[in-house]
Amino acid sequence: MFKTERCVLSAFQESDCEDVSKLFVNEEVRRYLGGIRDADSLKETLESMLTPQPAAYCWVARRETTNEFIGLISLDLHHDGIDYEVSYQLLPDWWGKGYAAESVTVIIDFALNSLKLPAVLAETQSENFASCRLLEKLGMGLERKVIRYGAEQSIYAIRCLKSNGAQGLLPTSSE
Repeated sequence: MFKTERCVLSAFQESDCEDVSKLFVNEEVRRYLGGIRDADSLKETLESMLTPQPAAYCWVARRETTNEFIGLISLDLHHDGIDYEVSYQLLPDWWGKGYAAESVTVIIDFALNSLKLPAVLAETQSENFASCRLLEKLGMGLERKVIRYGAEQSIYAIRCLKSNGAQGLLPTSSE
């Protein structure tokens, strides 16, 4: 479990399924994520989240003071099979209020400093300008663009920089 200034991030569990389902059937949330899920696909997704692959993590974000459901944050292998990717989905009521930045920052810190990963990626549709701005705000740099799922995707990265005994974070950019 992680705590931020306003949120609690706890490991996804069966009691969270109803709240998390709201993300997968919300057209606004799913606009850049392949559309809403049908009942069978949603059931399969939730089941796989309850029994994740080794070294895959999924947290439910809730408001600390009220326990209101905010969204879902995950960390698992990226499509490249090498780096880890942080992903996030928040209900629209929480957009633009800093909850995504607050939650994703904690997970990036966990990945780089506790898990000692050399990098964390995030992939979003290039047309998802709000998500691109968020990733840049978090210190991630645009690394490359690819076509996946029939749309241009922007892949952002933040890498751990080690030199002369000092450790810091280095956003990457190819542009």
